[in-house]
Amino acid sequence: MGFFSAPPARKRVCPPNTRIRGANRSINEERQWTHHYDPSEGTTFLLRGDLGKALSKQFLVVGGSSGIGLETVRRLIGDDAGVTVVSRTWEHSSELPTVKHIALDVTHDELPADQIPAALDGLVYCPGSISLRSFRGLKPEQFRQDFELNVIGAVRMIQGAMKALRAADAASIVLFSTVAVGTGLPLHASISAAKAGVEGLMRTLAAELSPAIRVNCIAPALVNTPLAKQFFGDPEKEKALASRYPLGRTGEPGDIAAMVHFLLTDGHWMTGQTLGIDGGMSSLRK
Repeated sequence: MGFFSAPPARKRVCPPNTRIRGANRSINEERQWTHHYDPSEGTTFLLRGDLGKALSKQFLVVGGSSGIGLETVRRLIGDDAGVTVVSRTWEHSSELPTVKHIALDVTHDELPADQIPAALDGLVYCPGSISLRSFRGLKPEQFRQDFELNVIGAVRMIQGAMKALRAADAASIVLFSTVAVGTGLPLHASISAAKAGVEGLMRTLAAELSPAIRVNCIAPALVNTPLAKQFFGDPEKEKALASRYPLGRTGEPGDIAAMVHFLLTDGHWMTGQTLGIDGGMSSLRK
């Protein structure tokens, strides 16, 4: 074939399990695909911009049915990753038909190892609680409940997924704390005690599981989720809450999910860290 000759007739073939571009894919998804020509075979095939990396990723999102967890699921699905959600209920099958759901209560049930992928690239534990009461009004049982949900639930899910996490080339675990642990806020005694336990667990696991598995923690301030619905809905109340933040507003699920996504997929030189995504509350005063 001469230097200026046209290439031979090319046929289109694709790697196994690759999805061809179609009318149902968004513009951003379309741009992730490129045609690659192999002159030795005279063929053209499709590859993702990341060389198909995301297509093989599998993630477990515990508490992925609403709020930050649900927004995280959407972002991972946007990467064409496989996602398994663990929650008591799941009402998003029509919107997210590729998501696998495991129905369980993290405070009582064990994670069924035979229902999760053999190799997991990441796990995020989203369940939490907001128990705001004066210390004088708190009963020991409230401390136990918060600790059970936030710490023991995370332990139960991580232990249940550990074999799958170790089977991945490099996995990531993301846990949740609260701005109140590092800042000290009134009425937060029970939840702060539980989330401080989460931070201690995170650092221990980060040391114990490195270098194969990264473990990090996010400490948000108030985020507009179903869990925090008691703080939203009254414009005057919302305005007063927003004024406490240097950035002038409370958080949205996407603010936090963006960092979760980064830690699961890109933060390859980060482990043992608690990251404050809190509108500046933990470090600034206006």
